[in-house]
Amino acid sequence: MGNSLKAIVAFVPSNECQKYLLEDLEEMPVDKMVDLSGRQLRRLPLHICSFRELVKLYLSDNNLNHLPPELEQLQNLQILALDFNNFKALPLVVCTLKQLCILYLGNNKLCSLPLELRLLQNLKTLWIESNCLQCLPEVVCELSLLKTLHAGSNALRTLPTQLRCLQELRTIWLSGNLLSEFPPVLLDMPFLEVIDVDRNSIRFFPSLAHLPGLKLVIYDHNPCRNAPKVAKGVRRVGRWSEETPEPRKRSGAVIEISLEEKPSPPPAAKPEPEAEPC
Repeated sequence: MGNSLKAIVAFVPSNECQKYLLEDLEEMPVDKMVDLSGRQLRRLPLHICSFRELVKLYLSDNNLNHLPPELEQLQNLQILALDFNNFKALPLVVCTLKQLCILYLGNNKLCSLPLELRLLQNLKTLWIESNCLQCLPEVVCELSLLKTLHAGSNALRTLPTQLRCLQELRTIWLSGNLLSEFPPVLLDMPFLEVIDVDRNSIRFFPSLAHLPGLKLVIYDHNPCRNAPKVAKGVRRVGRWSEETPEPRKRSGAVIEISLEEKPSPPPAAKPEPEAEPC
């Protein structure tokens, strides 16, 4: 079915048109996964909510801006993808899905997250990149099992000190924000393995050599005058990394060294679902 035809049919709310968009998906698949990505959907078909054993639901790249309360019936759902839609607020019904461990909310229009998000205490992966967040919602700091947080391409200037409470957090992606300094709270998180602050406005990096769990730090595309110091074996991606020296001072002047740009960090697109087991 062509995308243009889907777009036209999506405006018609009749059951026949919705079935056409769903390509006659009337029974829950054996693998307990439903992928309705890129179907031009403007509303979630209610009969999907009757698949009570559903484990994975992908609704990426549609035109959704709300979800029906009947979604609460999917209490076995572990993965929910709502990225690339038109949500201005996270539907509260999502916060009733207490078995969720992976939630994709990137590329929407979110300016905040509801306090009810704290109910998702099994959440291990949260993607909120490419939204309208000016600060990281403090409710994120209450997700005690969170391992991966992708908050890139927002308008973050600082991080809350409560973030240090997330002792299971291993990977934090903050590229493309408005950070003018390296977030101090990250210096108090020795369990972090990957820190990405690419494409910010950081001019000085403190030493990260005291972080025993660190494996990778990405700091490229910042107006910095130094590279972060790291422990042996930690990979750095940015100016003056392992292969090139930092600028040297002579008579008070900084001598710039010509460099090739390092490769950009991994793309912000979400990984294959199976790559992040619950």
